[in-house]
Amino acid sequence: MNLGRIAALVGLAAAFVLVLVVLLGGSSGHSYKVLFDTGGQLVPGNQVLVGGQSIGTVDDLALTGDGEAEVAITVSEPLHEGTTALVRLASLSGVANRYVSIQPGPNNEPELEDGATLSSDETTAPVDLDQLFATLDDETRKSLQEVIQGSAVIYAGNTEGARATYKYFAPALQSTQRLLAEINRDQRTFSEFLVSGASTVGAVAERRNDLSALTQNANEALGAISAENESLDRSLSALPPAMRQANTTFVNLRAALDDLDPLVATAKPATRDLAPFLRDLRPVAERAVPVVTDLRTAVATPGPGNDLTDVLRVAPKLERKAAKASSSGIDAINDSGPNIELFRSYSPDLLAAVSNLGQVTGYYDGNGHYARVLPAGLGAFSYNAGTEELETSYANPSAQLGFYSAAGAIPTLSPSGFERCPGTGSQQAQDLSTPFLDDVGGQCDATQIGVYPGAAP
Repeated sequence: MNLGRIAALVGLAAAFVLVLVVLLGGSSGHSYKVLFDTGGQLVPGNQVLVGGQSIGTVDDLALTGDGEAEVAITVSEPLHEGTTALVRLASLSGVANRYVSIQPGPNNEPELEDGATLSSDETTAPVDLDQLFATLDDETRKSLQEVIQGSAVIYAGNTEGARATYKYFAPALQSTQRLLAEINRDQRTFSEFLVSGASTVGAVAERRNDLSALTQNANEALGAISAENESLDRSLSALPPAMRQANTTFVNLRAALDDLDPLVATAKPATRDLAPFLRDLRPVAERAVPVVTDLRTAVATPGPGNDLTDVLRVAPKLERKAAKASSSGIDAINDSGPNIELFRSYSPDLLAAVSNLGQVTGYYDGNGHYARVLPAGLGAFSYNAGTEELETSYANPSAQLGFYSAAGAIPTLSPSGFERCPGTGSQQAQDLSTPFLDDVGGQCDATQIGVYPGAAP
């Protein structure tokens, strides 16, 4: 009975594991075949990397009928059309330490079917050292051995220098490879270069004495440069970023120059008169030198509180005080509005008084000019229409001041006082435009008019 229960539980667990495998891990990845010109010492189990991250392994290697290496790989993600592959080496001296580097195609391209093959046109095989040595003859190999042995002698006891050499050795080889590729691209030009070089060497040989002096001076110059090797190293380290930035700047400059073409074309007619203008500007600039000097003195003079800079330092304080006073000033302006509106109507009377001031002093006698002035509102005289003469208004001179106050106490412009309307200081105009009552109606007495022939008192 217990054995049956155990068997049932084992079967149930197996079924559960099978369901998990089908639902979660039913797919073991995507399999592809990659053709290389040579296997490059790949072995099953080597990694397949994309951007330095492992996405699969090498499953098997086989030889095709064309002598190519067929490498079977399994990756976790599907590949797209346009994918390329190459075999990379972890180091030059290692054995079976290779891996397949995948450069995926664009994601918007169709996916490759499982089992699809990347042809040798889409792959790159590695070049091993023995392949390089196989291209050399015996004499060249022996010379290379002597070079390597001599290098060991050179770098003995100079470990730091050797490390610096190794650091730049690979970039130097890559640059040399690109240089030789450019040379081999045009054999005719290279041949002409060699012929011209031979002629140049012959010309240099004729000036060997000058060349010796040049070499000596160059030796001294290089010695001075080597004495500043740290500064030179920093300059070389900063050069690539500077060149990249300069490249970006030049690219943007090209677009800027295209945008400047219309400006230059438009400015050409204007520049014809630029030379005479600059000639005329030169004496002005020379005379402006003292002005600029004085301006400098006005802006910055030694000592406190004596230049524009000190004024600008005080300006914030002034602004804060003015901000507090501005509200009171605004209230004062608003409150003075009715007074200004009233006095505006009397502007012609005020201007007439100023313009006729010369006529007031037109009288003269043996002592010179004099003015006949009568304060307005005294009422000392009145016009008699019957006799057409001025008569004394008050028998008692002290009663003249009563005009200014109805109560006879505090002088005020009471309803019984001086309340003339604008324009009543002169004869009434024929168009009846005086007195003017539009703006001051109810605030003046239109019956009070000036003293002139024909006017009512």
